[in-house]
Amino acid sequence: MRVFVSGSIAYDYIMVFPGRFRDHILADKMHVLSVSFLVDSLTRLRGGTGANISFNLGLLGERPVLVGAVGDDFTEYRAWLESRGVDCGGVKVVAGDHTASCFINTDLQDNQITAFYPGAMSQAATVSIQGAGATPADLVLIAPNDPAAMNRHVDECITHGIPYLYDPSMQLPRLDPADLERGCKGARILAGNDYEFGMMAEKLGIDEADLRGIAPVTVMTQGEAGALITADGVEYKIPPARATQVVDPTGAGDAFRAGFVVGMKRGLPWPTVGRIAALAGVHAVENRGPQQHSYTLDQFRARFQENFGPIESF
Repeated sequence: MRVFVSGSIAYDYIMVFPGRFRDHILADKMHVLSVSFLVDSLTRLRGGTGANISFNLGLLGERPVLVGAVGDDFTEYRAWLESRGVDCGGVKVVAGDHTASCFINTDLQDNQITAFYPGAMSQAATVSIQGAGATPADLVLIAPNDPAAMNRHVDECITHGIPYLYDPSMQLPRLDPADLERGCKGARILAGNDYEFGMMAEKLGIDEADLRGIAPVTVMTQGEAGALITADGVEYKIPPARATQVVDPTGAGDAFRAGFVVGMKRGLPWPTVGRIAALAGVHAVENRGPQQHSYTLDQFRARFQENFGPIESF
């Protein structure tokens, strides 16, 4: 079984303003707001949910196929992902455009002003999952992306009998209820955090408990409290892995999904699958940026044993 990952591919530009935004914004002049912040640092990080999940799958010994749309500036990013075991054969380069970019300015109180430019991601719906090579013998992860691309890939998977994991998360506000319902009901696995499950249930007009039974398997992360896997009506409470330090939660959910897929693909019991996912996720939390961590499989096994006890067949 090959793993195909459909999702956003982006650069994150992180700036830090050495002050407080509120000290430079006049409340009585908000109708003519014009401000400029001189920042003292700028960092460009590789990101995007599809790329993050694929990166973590590569760390765990998989060779996922990344599916998405990027701009002319993707050359270095492609080399990085391919060096980590990611197959970028499903990535379409849109000539004359930029890879999706997120510009985040953070002040010393962790307030943020963010601008997101979708760039080539707006063309993601022109990329076919089946055209990238996915078959009913494979697994597709449909992660946040351009909504039209997410809907197209759901339709392709349902039409051609390709099993998929559905993770609408940050695109929930932009998805129509009908599209969301189709994505959830057709999924082999439905994934999200506890807040997102609440949003999905409200948007679909059903109870959260019913939502956790809408697909054969649902996995709901709960932050520091761990996660809850529901499979064929049975619930499995997954404890969190211990972090050596908490630096940045960005990308933790993407790493969790990668660990979940790897454990499931190897046919391990659900409690073990969840613990592999939890440990994969905690590595992202310990670093600033969603693709700044690394480990070998031997190191991963050793840390799993420290957290949860011995693991077999991994």
